[in-house]
Amino acid sequence: MKQRTVSLFGMLMALVLLTLAGCSEPVMPTTPASRDYMSARVKGTISEFISAKPLIKKLMASAYGYAVLPSVGTGAFVIGGAEGRGEVFEQGRFIGYCKLTSASIGAQVGGQSFSELILFQNAATMAAFKEGETTFNARASAVVAASGGGTAVNYVRGVLVYVLPLQGFMAQAAIGGQHFTFAPLLSD
Repeated sequence: MKQRTVSLFGMLMALVLLTLAGCSEPVMPTTPASRDYMSARVKGTISEFISAKPLIKKLMASAYGYAVLPSVGTGAFVIGGAEGRGEVFEQGRFIGYCKLTSASIGAQVGGQSFSELILFQNAATMAAFKEGETTFNARASAVVAASGGGTAVNYVRGVLVYVLPLQGFMAQAAIGGQHFTFAPLLSD
């Protein structure tokens, strides 16, 4: 019976992820204006994270790479989903775009939006992210930037996630995870 439950859960998660993927925009902004808009939002989001927790500036400088998602929107009523887009930097250089999709199932209701900053400790974790191998539950591994908590920094499997709440409320006791898609810059 346990194996059947896991299989049913897997099928439901796949269905939610496919639904999210089918209804979404591409990873990379499609016009020069949308690229400029994304870039401005990413710069503003970085400033907000640093303002909320000044240690982030030092962490970003020492990280091998990072991804910045200015706004991730999430909503749920038993089955939930989330989506957001951002920019990716490797050794301080802008290298492409990313898209986050998330699915969850369980006791949950509400909607919220948040900014997310993902730091990669080394080249291996950065490569895994670019290959789409980075999947996690941000709620389980994130540090809320606005909390002003201690200065201890602990990467989990080479990844450190900061979340900055924007608006909304979500009551949740659910199982789920985030998946990322990376799109490198196109060369001329």
